[in-house]
Amino acid sequence: MNMPQRSILALLTAIFVIPAAANAEVRMPTIFGSHMVLQRDIEAPVWGWADPSEEVSVSFRDQALSTTAGADGKWMVRLAPLSVGDPGVLEVKGTNTLTFEDVLVGEVWVCSGQSNMEWSIDASFDPELERLAGNQPGIRLFGVDHATAMEPQQDCPGRWQLCTPETLGGFSAVGYFFGRQLHETLQVPVGLLATDWGGTPAESWTSHDHLAAHAELQPIQATWAERVAAYNPDKARSDYETALAAWEDQVAAARAEGRPEPGRPQMAQDPTQHPHHPSVLYNAMIAPIVPFAIRGAIWYQGESNAGRAYQYRTLMPTMIQSWRDAWGQSDFPFYQVQLANFLQIQPEPGDSAWAELREAQALTLDAIPNVGMACIIDIGSATDIHPKDKYNVGRRLARAALVEVYEVAGITKYGPTYRSLDIVGSDCVIHFDNLGEGGLRGLISYYNEPLTGFAIAGADHKWVWGNARIEGETVIVSHPDVPEPLAVRYNWADNPQGNLYNQAYLPAWPFRTDDWTGVTEGKLTP
Repeated sequence: MNMPQRSILALLTAIFVIPAAANAEVRMPTIFGSHMVLQRDIEAPVWGWADPSEEVSVSFRDQALSTTAGADGKWMVRLAPLSVGDPGVLEVKGTNTLTFEDVLVGEVWVCSGQSNMEWSIDASFDPELERLAGNQPGIRLFGVDHATAMEPQQDCPGRWQLCTPETLGGFSAVGYFFGRQLHETLQVPVGLLATDWGGTPAESWTSHDHLAAHAELQPIQATWAERVAAYNPDKARSDYETALAAWEDQVAAARAEGRPEPGRPQMAQDPTQHPHHPSVLYNAMIAPIVPFAIRGAIWYQGESNAGRAYQYRTLMPTMIQSWRDAWGQSDFPFYQVQLANFLQIQPEPGDSAWAELREAQALTLDAIPNVGMACIIDIGSATDIHPKDKYNVGRRLARAALVEVYEVAGITKYGPTYRSLDIVGSDCVIHFDNLGEGGLRGLISYYNEPLTGFAIAGADHKWVWGNARIEGETVIVSHPDVPEPLAVRYNWADNPQGNLYNQAYLPAWPFRTDDWTGVTEGKLTP
């Protein structure tokens, strides 16, 4: 489903809350449907609603389970761990029978974030060719429609679809390329759950209770509480009508004078319905698919939090933990995409909010277990916040998952990552991890061009571009004007142009060796 369609359907979501035990029929959330994929090798929860005390039976393959709906009408059973096999039928019986056909067992991943995760196949490179190759019966797609809610919801609009040339075009390109690589490598079915919304901050995807548990995140909630308290719907309507009348006069004048017409005014939105409000996307677009069994999640977001990058060091681990606590699947794998290069190229080294956000993303790997990251610092654009190369984004995410989750040998997981700094006289010697595997091990510059992207500074904190060269498995950085260096930074800019790779042509992650105060430190309110 493309983005405009999802936004239109989201208008219906406010009334799409299925009350428990509204009638005698057994009902289930939309995350269950024909053509779905159930996660292999772990228990798979199956749940829904019925009349209180109603007997419900569930069967799939050789498993037959039964339970009784509780006083609130809710029921749940857990299928024993499943293995890959032929398509099956999931049957649920109460006073009525629900039948879900063509159900596969394989790998299920959540694909979430803001617009770069939402960005579709049709909006990326080579959409015609990708659709031509889009007949992938072993890949199944589920899209959660845009919605907000102030409380966790039980269900959401959405449905499972076969991956075909007709259905693929509007689906998440990053999610699809990630899933296709898993499918082709592992030779098992893959189910992709796309729940994403462009321009949204991470706090919108985090549960209320988890945000409230951290003092550094409470200013976010306090700011929005003030906005909600200050919102007056009658005043918003009155102000809009006044602005609309003025706009109509301006349009008439512009037409008479042959000038471009001004844009139509918009009425102030109820803050409780704004997708930036804390927790509203967690409530409406994550909670409804919990606890559907999954292997893990991929995440592409951060642009909307770049101005509060230091806070993101706390926010991102908190969001991940809120999902893990809700799912109850322990520390399931979570792979994020580090922000691409974007905005104007700066001639001199200096500070950068986007660099600090990338650093916060990297620090999440140390803050919480089973988190990985795909670096795409080499495929962005100065003028477009939505890089069209989603193919390599998905593949770099898949590399990490194949190595860490599926233990596939012989794959280079990441590009070079900073390990340590030695200062020898006026030289800074940088040591790296993730140099590659087998014959692809070692540091290189892009097509052996002169090495770029390294800045060096001394006690005065004045950064200059360093002279950098590769020596074995290290990089040596120096500058004649910095005889006593203290720190080195690499690709520390909004749109850096460094060219260090490993032999697998995976880019080195941006880093800094200093801990000097950054431009986003202390910024806590949206």
